[in-house]
Amino acid sequence: MNINKVTLYSHAWNEMRNFYVDVLGFELLSQTVDGFEIKAGESVLEIKKYHHKEKPFYHFAMNIPTNLFASAKAWAKSKVELTREEDDDEVYFSFLDAQSFYFLDPSGNIVEFISRYSVSPESAAESFSAQSVLCISEINITTDEVRALGNRLISNGVPVRNGEAIREDGLNFMGEHEAGSFLLLGPRKRRWIFSDKESETFPLSLVINQHLYISLDGEGFMELKKVE
Repeated sequence: MNINKVTLYSHAWNEMRNFYVDVLGFELLSQTVDGFEIKAGESVLEIKKYHHKEKPFYHFAMNIPTNLFASAKAWAKSKVELTREEDDDEVYFSFLDAQSFYFLDPSGNIVEFISRYSVSPESAAESFSAQSVLCISEINITTDEVRALGNRLISNGVPVRNGEAIREDGLNFMGEHEAGSFLLLGPRKRRWIFSDKESETFPLSLVINQHLYISLDGEGFMELKKVE
């Protein structure tokens, strides 16, 4: 599975644009009065203004080259404070053969940069920049209807990783391990690691595999449709 585009909402639109474009250096693809898009490797991240009183936040990850993890971490630390888990500012996931660090953006999103050593490529660059990002590789889908939404994703060609069963009370990695990108399907009130935030449902939309559009409303109901 490839995540082509992710659209998120923010109560801090101007700060988000300045953070991703001016501080981190992502390429600005477009901007309107209600949102902007940046290039995240082979993916597009769109941030739109949120016009309600809530303050949406999400967890998403970006894949980075396997040989630039240390450089990426040093780059990030020069621009933002990394979050910590039990005094560590990075983690190695043995079951994924992957290494990550995390930080919060101005909307409070839990942003993860991850090197997936068994599936992601190396880079010819000697040092990391925002242009080294490979793709958006994770985005949360938080809902009270985990099993129902999981079965709908499966029927539309998005399996649970490694053929695992859907867990209604846990986090389900929806997608093929070999592709290195996943939809993180899970319930509300799960704590996101490297943060003190618990998962909540906020509207979002995404396009995967160039043809499947997925939209989640603020109540956790999902729309799926094929796009040309």
